[in-house]
Amino acid sequence: MKRDLITLFFETLKQANPSPRTELEYSSVFELLCAVLLSAQATDVGVNKATKVLFAVANTPQKILDLGLDQLEEHIKTIGLYKSKAKHLMETCEILVTQHNSVVPDQRELLEALAGVGRKTANVILNVAFNQPTMAVDTHIFRVSNRVGLAKGKTPLAVELQLLKRVPAQYMQHAHNWLILHGRYICKARSPECISCQVSQYCDFKGKNLPQKTPQISKRSKG
Repeated sequence: MKRDLITLFFETLKQANPSPRTELEYSSVFELLCAVLLSAQATDVGVNKATKVLFAVANTPQKILDLGLDQLEEHIKTIGLYKSKAKHLMETCEILVTQHNSVVPDQRELLEALAGVGRKTANVILNVAFNQPTMAVDTHIFRVSNRVGLAKGKTPLAVELQLLKRVPAQYMQHAHNWLILHGRYICKARSPECISCQVSQYCDFKGKNLPQKTPQISKRSKG
């Protein structure tokens, strides 16, 4: 995708949704960290159902520790991989309490030192909670970026680095959420809804799912 089209691509997304937000529900940076950590290979809807109950009883690192591993597992058992996620969350809470005074850090290296927190999760926290221009490449962003021609890459990191270079600075703050929402609801994996896509005219995708135009049959004048 050419740079002038990239600008039009994001400007169109901005006009449709000026202030996009993550669909994970949270009321503090720590709650956001918990929700993102739990969201791997799980839907935001499923995570929100579990955290709504969890956060009502434990929404700080110390309260999670006081809850204990068994009770934490009980609260999140409807989420995939809940046992390993519970273990990581407990370890993360321990680090936050002992090393960060229960405050979620705003530096990548410190976030990635937390249990279960990789580059993608750190990027989400930095972008959503601390308004840093990062790009968290999940399956949606990876697919959309390669499909539409925004950024080509064989790995999430390769796509992330390309997006950081190619997305205009004025759109970087919200680009992460625009691309996730676009991939989740329009540019789907199996059946992209190109017919209702507002940015299809800027897209490089060769297999656009668009209706075929009926050829016009010219009418000859009678004579």
